[in-house]
Amino acid sequence: MVKDLTKSFGTFQAVKGVTFSVEEGEVFGLIGPNGAGKTTTMRMLSTLLQVTSGTATIFGKDLVTETDEIRKIISYLPEEAGAYKNLTGRRYLEFIARFFCNGEDVEKMVDYGISLSNLADRIDDKVETYSKGMTRRLLVSRALMFKPRLAILDELTSGLDVISAQHVRRTVRDTTKDGTTIIVSSHNMLEVELICDRLALIADGRVVEMGSPAELKDKYDADNIEEVFVKAVSP
Repeated sequence: MVKDLTKSFGTFQAVKGVTFSVEEGEVFGLIGPNGAGKTTTMRMLSTLLQVTSGTATIFGKDLVTETDEIRKIISYLPEEAGAYKNLTGRRYLEFIARFFCNGEDVEKMVDYGISLSNLADRIDDKVETYSKGMTRRLLVSRALMFKPRLAILDELTSGLDVISAQHVRRTVRDTTKDGTTIIVSSHNMLEVELICDRLALIADGRVVEMGSPAELKDKYDADNIEEVFVKAVSP
């Protein structure tokens, strides 16, 4: 639950009282154009930025006072994340897995990560030989393979080709079946209809509308979420 969350950088207020709730096991989209406040909100929820004011709880844990506990149950993948290029995909996943488990559990987690990435034929090649889409698939699997209670994924498929984007979206949807709740941010308003159960439309640091894609399209008599957004922010 996020209530009246704000973030200021000096005199500039990037997030201006954002409020929304996310149901356990759903894919929730924070949708808006570049500069709307999506990434700043995501970074606050992932504990990377301090909250200026407002409150947020993640599975009953307070974002401000129980930061360490929250970090144990969430995963955050920024838009511009990278992997260690001199490692193979497998070794990279092994490196990450050892932060969460040891012994045979490492191998099990890595096997799950490989299945999520769909990179079995290239998993033993160095990351430096991967395309952008392959690298993003590896990073998404890294973020999800330890089955966090909440995964926060920023600009999920930005810059990806159609095939890679489709795989990443399918991976995200499938992961909720294993008990992970997911928040994604995107400026691609047509894409989110494919993966999100509910959306919060954000503009100029504020949530302007919220609901399921179907509810929003019906409310605004729109063919797609992009059209919904335009109508919702129009005077």
